[in-house]
Amino acid sequence: MPNLHVIVASTRPGRVGLPVATWVARAATEHGAFDVELIDLADHALPLMDEPNHPRLRQYTHDHTKRWSATVDRADAFVIVHPEYNYSFNAAIKNAIDYLHQEWADKPVGFVSYGGISGGLRATQALKQVVTTLRMVPIVEAVPIPLVGQYLNDDGEFVPSEPIAAGAAPMFNELFRLHQALAPLRKRD
Repeated sequence: MPNLHVIVASTRPGRVGLPVATWVARAATEHGAFDVELIDLADHALPLMDEPNHPRLRQYTHDHTKRWSATVDRADAFVIVHPEYNYSFNAAIKNAIDYLHQEWADKPVGFVSYGGISGGLRATQALKQVVTTLRMVPIVEAVPIPLVGQYLNDDGEFVPSEPIAAGAAPMFNELFRLHQALAPLRKRD
């Protein structure tokens, strides 16, 4: 089965992203089309880009970059779970994306966004411009979560409404369909 990485984009203490991403990973596993891996940017602790060479060269000098490269390389598709900060995405995901180049190419990406009343939609639109530059293929199907705090139970677990939960399967279906279409492009000699 193809490998789907669910990336937790927020690294701040007390973040909502981890419980949301945990739900996404569980829903993806239940969907059954992918082997699912939860990738927490907080665990990778990437400093602001500190590689001396352009990422397209893949001449990494730091162990943290080599580990991040190996992690992203083994994915066939992504779901980025991200907040909206000031009408855009957060710095941690931008930094993580900028570290690499070829590892992202020709892979589909879905978005689960959260925030206030907009549910992070403005951040998703801004993030789509970034990922297309790296030849990733953003899908239309997404899961925006408006007023995310109302979906956290007393234990801090994310419990989606029925409409939010129903939005996950179409996203996974499209990720799988595009994974199949793009897989031949990822074969490198």
